[in-house]
Amino acid sequence: MSQHSAVIPDAILDASGLNCPEPVMMLHNKVRDLAPGGLLKVIATDPSTRRDIPKFCMFLDHQLVEQSEEGGVYLYWIRKKAE
Repeated sequence: MSQHSAVIPDAILDASGLNCPEPVMMLHNKVRDLAPGGLLKVIATDPSTRRDIPKFCMFLDHQLVEQSEEGGVYLYWIRKKAE
């Protein structure tokens, strides 16, 4: 069990069943609505998110706190930059 599984995120984005580029497009909108420093949990099933979400975070200066994969489900914990 990860260290963040007990942490309650400020928001959850469930992008299960969606394929590239939809999860990242949804992530972009969700992060925009999040308060600075807020924690977002992303649930995805598209393997390309393993590449796309870390790039998204790096490009926009958000912190990818953790990522994991379990049975074809990819989980990401993203902390929005503090502006």
